[in-house]
Amino acid sequence: MSTNNITTVRQHLLDTLADLRDRQNPMDVDRARAVADVARVLVDSAKVEVDFIKASGAAGSEFLQPADETPQLPNGITGIHRHTMK
Repeated sequence: MSTNNITTVRQHLLDTLADLRDRQNPMDVDRARAVADVARVLVDSAKVEVDFIKASGAAGSEFLQPADETPQLPNGITGIHRHTMK
């Protein structure tokens, strides 16, 4: 299963921002711009994926929320029920 998802994109963007702000060893602005351009394309593709999910009635997407990211339940809680809007 792929570990590349919207969370990974966000983390890379935050890392890029941190590198840009590093006064000792700043990232080249053109490289940061390239990272932002690629991220913009990924976000646009996620928007298309959301539209597809809405139109098809699918339950979700691995890119938007990986299936293996199940939250840990507190002690005594044996399950959860998620309500979704259509």
